[in-house]
Amino acid sequence: MEDVPYNTLIANVRLLNSGLRIRHSIHNGVLKTSLLSSHNICSRAERKWIKPAGFDTGVKTYNSLTKQKEPLVLAQERIATWYSCGPTVYDHAHLGHACSYVRFDILQRILSRIFEINVIHVMVITDIDDKIIQRSLEQNISPTVLARMHEEEFKRDMQALRVLPPAVYMRVTDNIPQIVAFIKRIIGNGHAYVTSQGNVYFDTQSIGNRYGKLVNLGGIVGELGAQDKRDPRDFALWKASKPHEPHWESPWGQGRPGWHIECSTIASSVFGSQLDIHSGGIDLAFPHHENEIAQSEAYHQCEQWGNYFLHSGHLHLKGSVEKMSKSLKNYVTIKDFLKSYTANEFRLFCLLTRYRSAIDYSDASMNEARSTLSTISAFCHNAQAYMQGHLQCQPTEEGILWERLSATQSSVRKALADDFDTPKTVDAIMSLIHHGNCQLQPATKVDGQRSAAVFGAMLSYVREIMGEVHDSSGVLNNVVEELVHFRSKVRKFALSVEDQAPQDPHTGSEIQKRHPEPDRVPLLKDCDALRNNLAPLGVHIKDRGTNSTWEITRRGETRKD
Repeated sequence: MEDVPYNTLIANVRLLNSGLRIRHSIHNGVLKTSLLSSHNICSRAERKWIKPAGFDTGVKTYNSLTKQKEPLVLAQERIATWYSCGPTVYDHAHLGHACSYVRFDILQRILSRIFEINVIHVMVITDIDDKIIQRSLEQNISPTVLARMHEEEFKRDMQALRVLPPAVYMRVTDNIPQIVAFIKRIIGNGHAYVTSQGNVYFDTQSIGNRYGKLVNLGGIVGELGAQDKRDPRDFALWKASKPHEPHWESPWGQGRPGWHIECSTIASSVFGSQLDIHSGGIDLAFPHHENEIAQSEAYHQCEQWGNYFLHSGHLHLKGSVEKMSKSLKNYVTIKDFLKSYTANEFRLFCLLTRYRSAIDYSDASMNEARSTLSTISAFCHNAQAYMQGHLQCQPTEEGILWERLSATQSSVRKALADDFDTPKTVDAIMSLIHHGNCQLQPATKVDGQRSAAVFGAMLSYVREIMGEVHDSSGVLNNVVEELVHFRSKVRKFALSVEDQAPQDPHTGSEIQKRHPEPDRVPLLKDCDALRNNLAPLGVHIKDRGTNSTWEITRRGETRKD
């Protein structure tokens, strides 16, 4: 091992005085320092979660602050303040990013639609960062131009994936004065220091064992080297400018914000000293969210800034233990993904696992989502056709279906109230659809009364819950409806025969078998050709006597009739 530099020894003395043991190692030529606790570093007394007072939603959610499910209690009745870390816009977004954004979009829709919570969502756009600067130098364009290009691309990707936009996107570079003021107050409160090099660091020792609310810091690695900070755990609030880098004026000289300070500042500028929900990928828990908590509570001088931290699991390529990431070059861009699959298929893929679980991406898992979506879509179209009288069926056991619907509604709400259990929800919906399909069997001769009301209720409920993934382009549906209606009229005319059936010239009796008029046969052939030609385009028409039903599926998908 190389000799430990003098400034490292001085820093180690401070760490030992604070009750931490030091372990050194060399990795890639950089001195690493592990902080090992000589006492219980996670003091439960100082890190105890405070249950909020306010409106109990009836939902329990896993809170990363407590490592268990907690009742979701909001500060204001039926209003959830929600902050999420947005993208660092230096490159294309990939499917790993999309998975996190789609999963939290699903959670927000559940709160809004099922539990009638008004979610006020704010997302930051990180448009100044080491990676942005480096990429702009490589491409010989300004960091601002690069960031704007990828910001707009990100928004288009989210729209393509049907992710609802936040109430507002907020860029880091639009909030520099607010960030400087935020840092000044942290310094004034005694929780940050300025170095001779013009950097400003958060002083983790100043908050004692309160640093580490999300993670146990035993074994956490920090870099000492030539850095001018007092403690390896200290992190930059303001970075002194380097030649040819974007910079802004501050009381400490020219520079730019550190990574973590942007989120604390922007979230606080909108929501103040208390935040209901903070979300992000599990990889952001440390150091990003941990540092957000530290600097926000140091700024507001409060015991608890964010009440609930929700983290989504990583997306893995099937068979790989590594998450999808640019650094590992194992990623799929959203644009490329959407060449093979639809947004609704991806959203259903996300629904099939718990939001905080790791998820394996493969063609097999996507085909499972596609098949499930196809079953949902087919039921919706058949139920609608039955209600319209286009699909004739034998009398249904209406009472059983009403009971099934009621039981499904109860089990779905219970599942979603249990940390947004979407896999259990999908299972309940698919069971309801199965029982509905069992009674939607076409029949040529129908006796008895039809039961349209119960299928209308089932259809409305499935659309309400699975509106996440049910493909419904209003304009396209209307066009197809008119086309199929016109084709049905042509078929009915072509299949019609004379009112007076022809008689057998020898016996005088009516000929039972009736054929279309010869001059109308080409019309029938054209109708069949239209049906066959539309199928590869995703419009599937089913002829049922003189009536027809239709449904739209993914283009090129094979139907299972």
